[in-house]
Amino acid sequence: MDSSRSRSIEVAPLQSQGSLYGFMIIGRWPEDTVEWAKFLVLAVQMAAVPGLLPVTTVFRVREELLDDPQPGAVGLVVAEGQLMGDHPLLPGQFANPQPPGLLVLHPPSSTLSSMPAYEVASGCVFLPGLPHLGLEHRAAWVEADIEGTVTYLVSRAGIDPQGNADTAALAMLLAA
Repeated sequence: MDSSRSRSIEVAPLQSQGSLYGFMIIGRWPEDTVEWAKFLVLAVQMAAVPGLLPVTTVFRVREELLDDPQPGAVGLVVAEGQLMGDHPLLPGQFANPQPPGLLVLHPPSSTLSSMPAYEVASGCVFLPGLPHLGLEHRAAWVEADIEGTVTYLVSRAGIDPQGNADTAALAMLLAA
């Protein structure tokens, strides 16, 4: 077993003014799409908490930390803004430096559940590759409710970002 995988990944949600601000990653970064999907499950479950994520929000993966980080912290996933609305993202906002990943989280009010009996939040993590160098784009998609029930989970490598609305929007933000 790879020694880095024996170390756990811990996730601490961050809140600001009553809203979900992001997540602190402690221990180590997720190493593959499956581990990012596991992180996304936790993030979507937080987005399902009433009032914690009022609107669809884009989050940036950041390898830099706060001034006084938690011991063992390796990085942050922080809210950057909305695709539309009061705090829209700006063209070029993710250009320099380009983040290793972007997430979009949708609250239940913005999610059309794949299982109508469940009120769910949803999300997508997009990990851009360099296809011209043989490094594939990767992504994961999750739907989950406040009780922790996962109603939809997909994790893929080698995706075409244009094949899904969330990955298309996140890829466009990275390219702008």
